[in-house]
Amino acid sequence: MSSKWFPLFSVHEPRIRILHFTWLAFFITFLIWFAHVSLMPMIRASMHLTDAQVKAFLILNVALTIPARILIGILVDRYGPRISYSVLLAFCGFLCLGFAAAQTFEQLAVMRFLLGFTGAGFVIGIRLVSEWFPAREVGIAEGIYGGWGNFGAAIAKIGMPVLAVSVFGGEFGWRYAIAVTGVIAIFYSVIFYGNVTDTPKGATYFKPKKAGGLEVTSRRDLVFYFLMNLPLYLILYVLAWRLSPAGLNIISQELAAACYVIVTILMTWQSWKIWQVNRHLLHEEIPRAQRYKFKQVAILNIAYMACFGSEIAIVSMLPMFFGDMFHLTPMAMGLMAGSFTIMNVVARPAGGFISDRIGRRKVLVACLAIQTGGYVMLSNVSEAWGIALAVGITMATSVFVQAACGAVYSIVPLIQRRMTGQIAGMAGAYGNVGGVLFLTVLSFVNPHVFFLVIAGMSALAFLAANFIDEPKGHMVEVDDLGNVQMIAVD
Repeated sequence: MSSKWFPLFSVHEPRIRILHFTWLAFFITFLIWFAHVSLMPMIRASMHLTDAQVKAFLILNVALTIPARILIGILVDRYGPRISYSVLLAFCGFLCLGFAAAQTFEQLAVMRFLLGFTGAGFVIGIRLVSEWFPAREVGIAEGIYGGWGNFGAAIAKIGMPVLAVSVFGGEFGWRYAIAVTGVIAIFYSVIFYGNVTDTPKGATYFKPKKAGGLEVTSRRDLVFYFLMNLPLYLILYVLAWRLSPAGLNIISQELAAACYVIVTILMTWQSWKIWQVNRHLLHEEIPRAQRYKFKQVAILNIAYMACFGSEIAIVSMLPMFFGDMFHLTPMAMGLMAGSFTIMNVVARPAGGFISDRIGRRKVLVACLAIQTGGYVMLSNVSEAWGIALAVGITMATSVFVQAACGAVYSIVPLIQRRMTGQIAGMAGAYGNVGGVLFLTVLSFVNPHVFFLVIAGMSALAFLAANFIDEPKGHMVEVDDLGNVQMIAVD
């Protein structure tokens, strides 16, 4: 089939059918993950929450997703996307029902924290789509998967208030609305399992030689990997501190201490697994043809921290920000919040499509540069602008933020096929590091300074992206029988 034509609606094409099943799974996970955002005013009134507790929800919503994306990346590379996505959808569907039934702030907080697993579903689809599409189409395919799936966040913010107020109504309308999303996830987990396969018929599903950590191919990269792994856990220490009596005073000092211990154990365990997977590098040299540069992964981590990290932080705070500034109703707040993510439908696929055509580095660098300018403009937004101009600038900025996400994941599957899940998981985890970091900053400063901080991170990502290598040639994979296969990356 000609690479100039992407048969998006040719459902008789097996790879297109898989793409649609996969983006819909991602859509449902984001529908669940952000279902509560536009309902927070209703939840706050119904559960009598304080401002500090509301801020805690913003942080808890993305906290667990950081280690979860690493874990899910390991599991999907080992067990395959079909089983991984089906189990995750069902598990998070039941968690959603638990959130809807919660009667205290503590119960709500635990369910919301555990629902961070939902955000890890994204990693699974990245690996699945990369198995079904060639390099010349992987950018647009991953962009459609990410963009259309990400649109679940916009639908959640726009649709959940309508469902809660207009359909169910009453004080507990938000409970029924959120419960509906859990039922949808459980139902779709069965559909997904029955209709998806990990690879096209006859293709090999390459797995890492060892599980528990990303394989690197040089001693220098191993040191680099250890260093890049640290922020994933340092941000969890920050989170625990922010929720402790020294911060928002949401959890006790004893619970905070327990959180520090748990994070330390997780970090130690992960570091040990990384060492186990890669210790052979001390006395063995990897053949040149089988090497890859960890620099590629590190730059994509920073870029995704700037683009997706800012996106999830902004969609979490935008309803309240616009609502307070322009005195909006809950449904109008949902519409305003959705203005930042609604362009995912076209912007993320466009970022991937253009990357396929004119170069992945060029597109990533350009998007990060324009994104930086957009955030500088948003740092100056005020009531005097009027709602139309504020939303217009928001949507224009979001186009390049999401196109940058598409550009990042047009490169991820072209680094090393057997570890695509783990590479996607690490980049995705860095996105959530950005989300937690930016939301933590927001809890200290006003929204205008918050936007400037994001602009600074975007500028850093822009500088780093200039040093990424354009994927060219072939990657080498070895199956369980020792057979070598060359996979084109351009």
